[in-house]
Amino acid sequence: MSRSAFASLRGEVLSANLRIPRSGLATLTWGNVSGVDREAGVFVIKPSGVPYDRLREEHLVVVALEDGRVVEGGLRPSTDTETHRSLYRAFPSMGGITHTHSPHAVAFAQARRPIPVLGTTHADTFDGPVPVTEPLSPEQCAVDYEFNTGQVIVELLEGDDGRARTVPAALVAHHGPFTWGADAHASLEHAVICEAVAEMALHTLSLGAVRPPQHLLDRHFTRKHGADAYYGNPGAM
Repeated sequence: MSRSAFASLRGEVLSANLRIPRSGLATLTWGNVSGVDREAGVFVIKPSGVPYDRLREEHLVVVALEDGRVVEGGLRPSTDTETHRSLYRAFPSMGGITHTHSPHAVAFAQARRPIPVLGTTHADTFDGPVPVTEPLSPEQCAVDYEFNTGQVIVELLEGDDGRARTVPAALVAHHGPFTWGADAHASLEHAVICEAVAEMALHTLSLGAVRPPQHLLDRHFTRKHGADAYYGNPGAM
C-alpha cells in the first residue's frame, strides 16, 4: 500500500472519529472508529486516549489485520484495536467499525437486553432487534480480553456475514455498542442510529410498548435496503 493510499484511509478515519463528539456519542475519549483496506491487509484506528480536539491525521495508527502489529504510527492504538481486528477477520463485509459508550445503548448493554424493534425508525436500519452478547467468561477476560470481546460478537452472529449486514450493530454485555458498515463513516452513522433508537426504545418502554406489525417493519427496511430499495437519490449529494 502506497503512502498516498495510507493518507486517504487516514483522512477518512480521522473525519469519522471527529464526528463522534459532534454527534453527542462521546464522553472524554470514550470511543473510536476504524477503517480497513483489505487488499493491503491493514486497518487504521484512533490512538489510545488522545482527546478528539487534539486528534490529527498523523496520530492515527495503521495495524496489520493478520497479526495486529503496528505497521505505521508512533502512538499506541486504541485499547479496542484487537476487538476491531477480530471482527474484520470474521466478517468480510465490514469496511469500518465504531465503538462508543453512548449512554442509552450502554443502558441496554448493561441490562443485558437487546434493543427491541418498537417502530419504523428502528426498522429503517436494523432488520430486527440489536442483539446483546453473552458475558465474557473469566478465561476470556484473563487472556486476550479485547480480541475475545470481538469473538463474543462473532459467536452472537454465528459468524454469519449476511446477518451482520442486516443488523449492523451489537451490544457487548455490560460494556456497550459496536457498529459497522461499508466504511468508517457508515459505521459511525450506524452508531448514531443505534443510540437514537435506544433512547426512543427506553421512552417507549416507559409508556408501555406495543410491538408494531411485522409487515410495516419489513416495508420500512426493504424500502432502504436490497434490490427493490427506493429511498434517497444515489449520487445526488
